[in-house]
Amino acid sequence: MKTVILINPYLEKESEFYQPRRLKRELEALGVICDVLPNAWLGSIEGGEIAETLTRNYDFCVYLDKDKYTPRMLEKHGMRLFNSAAAVEVCDDKMLTHIALAGHGVPMPKTVPAPLCYKEGANTGEFRAEIPFPIVVKQCYGSFGEQVYLARDEAELGSLRGELKMRPHLFQEFIAESAGRDVRAVCIGGKVVAAMQRKSERDFRSNIGLGGMGEPYALDDEGRALCEKAANVLGLDYCGIDLLFGKEGFLVAEVNSNAFFGEIERVTGVNVARLYAEYLAESCKK
Repeated sequence: MKTVILINPYLEKESEFYQPRRLKRELEALGVICDVLPNAWLGSIEGGEIAETLTRNYDFCVYLDKDKYTPRMLEKHGMRLFNSAAAVEVCDDKMLTHIALAGHGVPMPKTVPAPLCYKEGANTGEFRAEIPFPIVVKQCYGSFGEQVYLARDEAELGSLRGELKMRPHLFQEFIAESAGRDVRAVCIGGKVVAAMQRKSERDFRSNIGLGGMGEPYALDDEGRALCEKAANVLGLDYCGIDLLFGKEGFLVAEVNSNAFFGEIERVTGVNVARLYAEYLAESCKK
């Protein structure tokens, strides 16, 4: 059995290579031959057909990127991907994630898609999200919390709307009870395998990449069931789910199809890479 792990070709930080290297090590410990390759040029459409893909060399692919075109091409050529192209695409767009989860009994903060402009000179002053201040403003595409902002008043909101008007973004209810803290749970095969609480003393965002710190967290049955429902609704083999602490219980904030697991392994002692490798190997035997 042979697999390929595809990663973003623009990765630079050493910490960003932890995930593929750990997975490669654990897969090879199970007897699975494994290569880690950048998601660069992998195929083309020639004569109306997909040509020159990786399917001739590998049995399956662990897709650790967000690019939506490569996984579609690989799947169309017959390759089994973890996660699927559809799941990656929905999770990459935060608004699509909320739309996909709606109607399945998954509590989420009030979320409103922003109108998308196609002209720099367009007037954005008439739209109002009907969410009380402060308002969380998120670009629909982004990682590490870097494209998430907090508008405290109309002036800040107007400035952000002007800056983001030509980029997909959304407005979201600010959950004060969860300011600077959330729960990150990792699901494999639709089951929670590890959870940690992330905390920040200096930012309303608790992301590890922005200075947040992780600590072990005993997720209760309610939180566990919520994460597993979200993972299964979205059809994810592997994911990280971020939960906010609401007044009446947990709320799903985001779902990440290729969530880094270095910090959660460190603070919980759970070998996430081994559990994922075992799931991958077993799934491919079937």
